[in-house]
Amino acid sequence: MPREKKHIGLLGWVARVLMAASAVLLLLSYLSEFVNPAKAWYMAVLGLLYVPLALLNLFLLCWAVARWSRAVLIPLIALLPSFFFVGRYVQFRAPDPEPGPAVSMVSYNVGRFAAASRRLGLKDPAVCADSVVSFLRKADADVICLQEFYMRDMSRVRGYLQRSFPGYDVEYFLYPTDNGCYGNVILSRLPCSGKGKIDFDGSSNLAVWGDYSVGGKRIRIYNCHLESYNISLTRAAKSLAGNYKEAVRNTEEKMRASILRRPAQVDRLMSDMEACPLACIVAGDFNDNPLSYTYRRLCSGRLDTFVEAGKGFGATYRGLWPLLRIDYILHPEEYPARKHEILRKRYSDHFPVRTELKLP
Repeated sequence: MPREKKHIGLLGWVARVLMAASAVLLLLSYLSEFVNPAKAWYMAVLGLLYVPLALLNLFLLCWAVARWSRAVLIPLIALLPSFFFVGRYVQFRAPDPEPGPAVSMVSYNVGRFAAASRRLGLKDPAVCADSVVSFLRKADADVICLQEFYMRDMSRVRGYLQRSFPGYDVEYFLYPTDNGCYGNVILSRLPCSGKGKIDFDGSSNLAVWGDYSVGGKRIRIYNCHLESYNISLTRAAKSLAGNYKEAVRNTEEKMRASILRRPAQVDRLMSDMEACPLACIVAGDFNDNPLSYTYRRLCSGRLDTFVEAGKGFGATYRGLWPLLRIDYILHPEEYPARKHEILRKRYSDHFPVRTELKLP
């Protein structure tokens, strides 16, 4: 006797449409790292949405399994490529550290020392800066890369850094403004034989670099701060409570401007690294997720310390933890990562990243 076909009700059809739409969006998010956002900026947004899209497909998969639905294949097929990407976001087991000499690094966007000042009610960012200095001295890293370092008086910067970090070579490039100066800083216990900066057209973001002697070899370290979205979650929430359409339009304009600028900054940075005869370490706030054109390009010829030696969630942006990872340390294969930590300090809207690279 032929088996009677199961009737698909309205809920079943709605679920299938939702599954199909979610699957297509997830598949497009996988492709986002191969598409230059300057040509299709919306692909970068899909890359940013990878985690919620993957979770949505996982939920739909479980729902279909529970209902014994044949549509289970839709989210299942969409999720299969995630086996190649999920390790960029979460690691379940850190490898045992390899013995031998190593160089330690910290990369930290300190947010102009403003986030903790507002949250903790501090009257002066200098109080937050002193807390960050105390934490960094305890971290005891050989190299410290800071982004969005801020001081009111440019003439006091070098003296302040030298007093705060005795024994470190100090390199920095800061932009002066009416309210102070801000930019990137590299602090290193390693001998420095050269330094420079990379300006990005039409932006106050930049990358600074230094050439250092590590284990008898020279290596270049880039400290990068790529184009930010300049979106405040607090201000966005207040705007949504007021003029919804204007808030959405402003957010879209800021995101599009950032997404369109960042590829040119990445290409400029890559050109400099490709012309450099030294092995290169790239650290900093990329303002982009691990499924992006930015990440794929900068990982060319380099490995990700979190993927190699991290454990748990890799998210570094405190405001959207555990969804958003935008701070990285990328290293040459000849300097393998033996340790990676995301330090849950609350002095900024970013968490600092610490790693140890084994010397060849």
